[in-house]
Amino acid sequence: MSDSDNIVGKVVVITGASSGLGDAAARRLAALGAPIVLGARRRDRLEALAGELTRKGAKATAVVTDVTERAQVQRLVDAAVTHYGRVDVMINNAGLMPQSPLGRLKTSEWDRMIDVNIKGVLYGIAAALPYMERQKSGHFINVASVAGHKVRAGGAVYSATKHAVRVISEGLRQEVKPFGIRTTVISPGAVDTELPHTITEPDVAERMKQFYAEQAISADSFARAVIFAMSQPDDMDVNEILYRPTKQEF
Repeated sequence: MSDSDNIVGKVVVITGASSGLGDAAARRLAALGAPIVLGARRRDRLEALAGELTRKGAKATAVVTDVTERAQVQRLVDAAVTHYGRVDVMINNAGLMPQSPLGRLKTSEWDRMIDVNIKGVLYGIAAALPYMERQKSGHFINVASVAGHKVRAGGAVYSATKHAVRVISEGLRQEVKPFGIRTTVISPGAVDTELPHTITEPDVAERMKQFYAEQAISADSFARAVIFAMSQPDDMDVNEILYRPTKQEF
């Protein structure tokens, strides 16, 4: 079975597509013949990526999207149907990781993580699910984290949001069986992305910077996990992928 099996022609919507995991997945999937609808807040980077993919012969559409705004997420998914006639895969990838000890009371950052990491995923589901139900097919790929399986001091709220992604995804998996929809949670460990840059506490940021410098692997690792899940025959539902850099202990 080649990588392109069950991927060519599938219309894929990706949030958080302007960098990191989303960017890597978009590049891989476009190269395999999937039309891509890119969603993120940064217009310049989003449009640059869409233009690059289009020049290479791929189909790509950019829609500026803040996943904390339900109407914007709906517009993103609607754009897939308008341009390509359907939505086959929804990759809910946008996320933030401003870690800090609870005692520092970074309540605005807690709110932001809940809005992006949990509600952003829910809004992606709300936007794409009606289309997939009508199609009697589809695939949700929701991004969690190793932190959605384990918690460490300083990461309680982030871990809670990623545990929530796993719980939501499992409930979704059970509910969509009558519609032939597949669900996958991908939980990466340390991957080279901008995620650590969202940490505002200097001491926490410095520790995380050093950890990522020593441990992180390429975002292409995530893209390969996406391809594995998508490329399986329709009767196989890959529900969870948990992976780390080989050297990562946590």
